[in-house]
Amino acid sequence: MADFEEQFRLIHQNMEFAVKGKPEVIEHLILALVSGGHVLIEDVPGVGKTSLGKALARSIDVSFGRIQFTPDLLPVDITGTSVFDRATGSFEFRPGPVFSNIVLADEINRASPKAQSALLEAMGEQQVTVDGVTRILEPPFTVIATQNPLEYEGTYPLPESQMDRFLMRLHVGYPDAVAEDSILVSRGAQEPVDLIAPVADATVIQWMSERLEEVHVSGPLRSYLLDVAGATRRHPGLSLGLSPRGVLALLRVARARAASTSRDYVTPDDIKALAPVMLPHRLLAKPDSRVRGLRSTDIVTEIIDSVPVPRKGR
Repeated sequence: MADFEEQFRLIHQNMEFAVKGKPEVIEHLILALVSGGHVLIEDVPGVGKTSLGKALARSIDVSFGRIQFTPDLLPVDITGTSVFDRATGSFEFRPGPVFSNIVLADEINRASPKAQSALLEAMGEQQVTVDGVTRILEPPFTVIATQNPLEYEGTYPLPESQMDRFLMRLHVGYPDAVAEDSILVSRGAQEPVDLIAPVADATVIQWMSERLEEVHVSGPLRSYLLDVAGATRRHPGLSLGLSPRGVLALLRVARARAASTSRDYVTPDDIKALAPVMLPHRLLAKPDSRVRGLRSTDIVTEIIDSVPVPRKGR
């Protein structure tokens, strides 16, 4: 898996030129891309959520689409629509921004549920149906959605069904002093993200995705993953546990994480490292848990600490 790690490192370093001091967030974005999943970035304004999406798109020589979600956004603004062509006397389909390899859905909770749902089919099945015609979205296809968790006036919270479509939910956070100083120094006439050149293309990403099947998952590791999933379903503080789709997603990204470090096998540490960004948004705490200030993030930490790790040789 050394060649996989080398390509992963190239993309990572390229993105770090524009996004300073956030190596873990960058790592998770690339893992989501090669795993064929989608990411929800939830944080306050101005910490680089949009820059992360742009940096990933510019590092890969693929098409990029941006959708600014607003209350008046319509589903056709996302998927596209058929327009009558007088010259030919027929309707011609004009694709929307979702027909891109990397789609930035900015402030996704600002749009109505009807507009939000226009992304559901695309995210879940990698296809779009307009006017009864189903059109396939070319791989790689990744949606990077952003939202501000502090402002709720005029917003429409994402329902559980749509939250479960996201592979990860990430928090960027403020940069430390060193990283912020580097940001000040690097700002010139052009934004650093505009200076990024591609270091990979769609073929490379497809090759990386296919390599994930070569990463071995042992029987004890699968049992450990099922034990973690079962613990979420039995936890007294949760009304909604981890879905089978969530289990499959966690296993696939764990394979990608292993390959990114030149390993051809998954370890419990891969599961532990990914659980905080892949599980909490898929779980639903009971009302009494929320009253006590117990969040799904806290419950995930509790479960990961309590589920026995398989021993070597088992």
